[in-house]
Amino acid sequence: MAFGAIRFMVSGWVEKLYVEPQFFFKFYGFEWVQPLGETGMYMLYGLIACSAILIMLGLFYRLGAVLFFLSFTYAELIDATHYLNHYYLVVLLGFLLIFLPANRALSLDVRRNPKLRQESVPAWCIYILIFQLTLVYTCAGIAKLNPDWLLRAMPLAVWLPEHTDMPLLGPLFELSWMPFAFSWIGAIYDLTIAYFLMWRVTRPYAYIVVIIFHTMTHLLFNIGLFPLIMTMSTLVFFSGEWHQKLQSVFIRFFQAFFHKKESPQSPSNSELKLKLKLKENSFFKRRITSIALAIYLLLQLLLPFRYLLYPGDLFWTEEGYRFSWRVMLLEKAGQATFYVEDRASGRRSEVINSNYLTAFQEKQMAMQPDFILQYAHFLAQEFEEKYGLEDPLVRADVFVALNGKASQRLVDPEVDLTRVRDGFGHREWIMKKSTQIYADHYD
Repeated sequence: MAFGAIRFMVSGWVEKLYVEPQFFFKFYGFEWVQPLGETGMYMLYGLIACSAILIMLGLFYRLGAVLFFLSFTYAELIDATHYLNHYYLVVLLGFLLIFLPANRALSLDVRRNPKLRQESVPAWCIYILIFQLTLVYTCAGIAKLNPDWLLRAMPLAVWLPEHTDMPLLGPLFELSWMPFAFSWIGAIYDLTIAYFLMWRVTRPYAYIVVIIFHTMTHLLFNIGLFPLIMTMSTLVFFSGEWHQKLQSVFIRFFQAFFHKKESPQSPSNSELKLKLKLKENSFFKRRITSIALAIYLLLQLLLPFRYLLYPGDLFWTEEGYRFSWRVMLLEKAGQATFYVEDRASGRRSEVINSNYLTAFQEKQMAMQPDFILQYAHFLAQEFEEKYGLEDPLVRADVFVALNGKASQRLVDPEVDLTRVRDGFGHREWIMKKSTQIYADHYD
């Protein structure tokens, strides 16, 4: 994450994503999160990089973990069009790291204060990370059990032929059955890999598969740091003994670097009293920890399946789509035309979206209903302030193509979107997806 934040700044993405846009799309309830200006955003990403380095070194670890979680989460909440599953995963892992004793062995904190050193941690510290990664894989696998993925190999049937010029593997992507093979392998991988990693007998072979799988996804698809995050994070499935053998290399390095070994010290009377007090409070702390873990686990288990509360096709309405670990399931493109009308005179004008949105924002807005609604309210306010229209009417005519099928109208073009308020309820103004079967564009 330190590397990612530094690359983000060096590549000029701070200006592109946070300075150039005039308008930012929000997650519901986080409308108050605003960009901090060019200097402020560079400082924010500098803080992300520095706090990640503190975590990596185990230096002022708890402070670094808190700062990383807050700074990274704030950056991700500024514009919802940049939402990615692995950014959400980083937010969750950053949150968990705040409470984990991850600086009690090979860390500069232990170097500063040897009393912090621990030879073991409570089991939940490991299992909560294993649970989180298992949930990501399992939910991604369950999401792939749909007709488009298994029976039509969509969207891989669109994406793989784009890589026919790839060395060695390129000619294979011209074969008609290859997208189906990749689709089925991907579903089986997601559904089983975490459980093979849990089993000691299959763990080494499963991790080799992890490396191969995420290397392939990195080569074929532009998904940022996700392959590296998953490849490194899944090492938590390995036993403590395995990690100790690996860490012995680092221990010898540190001992050679500092030219001395720490000798154990006998506890003082004050330390013994402190340990006795901690034991007295241990029952209370266990209860608090158990309740907190139960709440976290329950939320993580329920959130990916909240889409079941909404009617209609999830891929079409996207109600409950985010935060559900649906990875690489959609090839979706839209075309949105907005009309602003003066209620008094009936005059209507067509909006040029590029006057207000970047190309990426326009692309994301045109296929996600909540963004369409936010943009409509922004246009109403813009026309009120700039052109003096009182209570303008805003309608949208939006056509969306989903997974190789012909485009259909996404929202009701007769609905005045300024009269619609967003929330967690079902959006009645989304048109029902036609059940008509369209010819795939690659037939």
